[in-house]
Amino acid sequence: MTRINTNVPSLVAQNRLQTSNKDLQTALTRLSTGLRINSGADDPAGLIASEALRSEITSLGKAISNTNRASQIISTADSALGEVSSLLNDIRGLVVEAANSGALSDDEIAANQLQIDSSLEAINRIAQTTTFQGRKLLDGSLDFVSNAGSVDSLTDINIDQANLGATGQIDAEVVISAAATRAEVTAGGFSTAATASAETTDVRVATQPINGENLVITGAPDFATIAFVDDTSASSEGSAAFDADTGVLTITGNFTGDSLNPGEIDADADAQVIQAAINSLAGFTATGAAAAGTPADPAGTAATVGAAEAGLTVTATVAGAEYNNVAVKFVSGAANGADFDSEQKILTVTVDNTQLVTADDIATAIGAATVDGATPTDAAFSAVGAAGAVFDINEGIDDANTASTGGEVLTDTLVFQLNGASGAETFNFGAGTSASQISAALNLVSDSTGVNATFSTAEGLKFTSTAYGSDALVHIDVISEGPAGTFGSSLSSLRQTGTDIEGTVNGVEAGGSANTLQINTSSLDLTLTVEDGSSENFSFSITDGGALFQLGPDVTSNQQARLGIGSVSTGQIGGPTGRLYELGSGQSKSLVNDVTGAAKIIDEVIGKVTGLRGRLGAFQATTLESNLVSLNETRSNLLEAESSIRDADFAQESANLTRAQILTQSGTNVLSLANQNPQNVLSLLG
Repeated sequence: MTRINTNVPSLVAQNRLQTSNKDLQTALTRLSTGLRINSGADDPAGLIASEALRSEITSLGKAISNTNRASQIISTADSALGEVSSLLNDIRGLVVEAANSGALSDDEIAANQLQIDSSLEAINRIAQTTTFQGRKLLDGSLDFVSNAGSVDSLTDINIDQANLGATGQIDAEVVISAAATRAEVTAGGFSTAATASAETTDVRVATQPINGENLVITGAPDFATIAFVDDTSASSEGSAAFDADTGVLTITGNFTGDSLNPGEIDADADAQVIQAAINSLAGFTATGAAAAGTPADPAGTAATVGAAEAGLTVTATVAGAEYNNVAVKFVSGAANGADFDSEQKILTVTVDNTQLVTADDIATAIGAATVDGATPTDAAFSAVGAAGAVFDINEGIDDANTASTGGEVLTDTLVFQLNGASGAETFNFGAGTSASQISAALNLVSDSTGVNATFSTAEGLKFTSTAYGSDALVHIDVISEGPAGTFGSSLSSLRQTGTDIEGTVNGVEAGGSANTLQINTSSLDLTLTVEDGSSENFSFSITDGGALFQLGPDVTSNQQARLGIGSVSTGQIGGPTGRLYELGSGQSKSLVNDVTGAAKIIDEVIGKVTGLRGRLGAFQATTLESNLVSLNETRSNLLEAESSIRDADFAQESANLTRAQILTQSGTNVLSLANQNPQNVLSLLG
């Protein structure tokens, strides 16, 4: 059918050419942009998926830059802490050097103190000037804020990480199920405590009847008997003489008669004359005679002198080693009295020098003895005197000693080695060494062994580690002991160790070491130390603070890390022993005031700074670097996924372009031919 009004072939050719032009335009657009999807019409579902991936990729890119920035901050802080560590090591060396006070002059120690002061100033300067883009890192502004300081039993706390979450607060409840203990070993093996006593035998007492009168004669320790000699040529006053070799007291006088045998008294003998003769003899006293001219009574018989009887027995009312080797000294004074010097272990008894003093008088003074100048609650000593004993301090009274009658001493020789957590020492003691002396000897080197010793009558000798926990140790190795000794067999144990603290934090079982608990969970990482042996439960809250790092693509708490960086200023950093500023001039732990305490503090501070550097390094190496690797890999995968959806395939699009070009050219030619078809009608009209 031949028509001229409607050129159907031309219309068909136009449609096909339009489609080819569209395909050509699409191919050219994709090849010029490199994208398969340039508008929503290209692939609606693909566009949605691609845009979601692009959002994640953008967030991952920022998370990567955040992680890199956090790593740079940690590196800056670590660099500054490295210099602080160097300064602390210098201080440690100066402290050790200053402890050598026997070889260093005061000027040299003062020079060391000046260096320490300078180092402390440098540490404070580092703490205040270490910054990253204006943010101070080591002044404590990045530390966590909590009310843990109000807990009395808490001596130290380090909050390393805490996820405060959406509430902005973490409440920590600490429950201690078992307190830390020290190692402990007890020992006996000492002589049984007995009442300590001292005897003085300066007097011998005899009661001599003379014509109805009883003379009480007190004499020297070797006074044994009395002999009377009648000498008509002697003066009426009579005389007395004492033979120390025989112990005979000879009284010579004009007794109007023949020579008398010992024990025979002439009826005319006057007791007062004999008393006067005895009193004229050094070392002897006599009392009891009445006035001169006493009527004569039948002759009496001389009494036997108490040969085995002590003049005075001094007794400690409290038994124990503290009363061993107490020296009892008698001194002259205006009145009777007594005082016990507990440090020197001397009981000084003052005896009235204006008159003869009976044993009962001295006993009364001893019973009221003061102790170190103060009146004790209970009497420390008592005394009992021999019947009729009389003392003359002007003639002297022998000193006495309680020896080891107080008990609590070794019954034989002993050699043992003591091992503690800090080291070992060997001790050698002889028989008679008191438990208190052993305790004192062990405590002199307790800083070297890590073991203290105490003694009480109730508990015996107790060896206790200075430290707490499973590392604390008391080990006693008895090397040799005399056959009569019982020290080794009395030991409660040869070796004992302490136990670590046990407890939970927010219901999570915490690791215990000595008095320190530690937990590390996704929400909380902290270390806290309680008072020695404390079992007190407590709680506290972490309300703010810490350096918050966004490490993931989503702003959620599980993709964030909050790290606490405490202050390293000298006023803040320290431990249970004290703080660093105390090492400064004029402070309690300066080189002049307490070099040992200074060493303990600097050791704690070095441990704190080293721990902080290790914690920051671990955060950087594990958390940040691993996070960076993970983020980069995730981003790469997402970029690949997004590329597969949105990017153009150049090989395919090049083929499409060629096809579209050919179809366009052919379509143009066909359209030209289709447009020429109506001209064929003219041939029919000719």
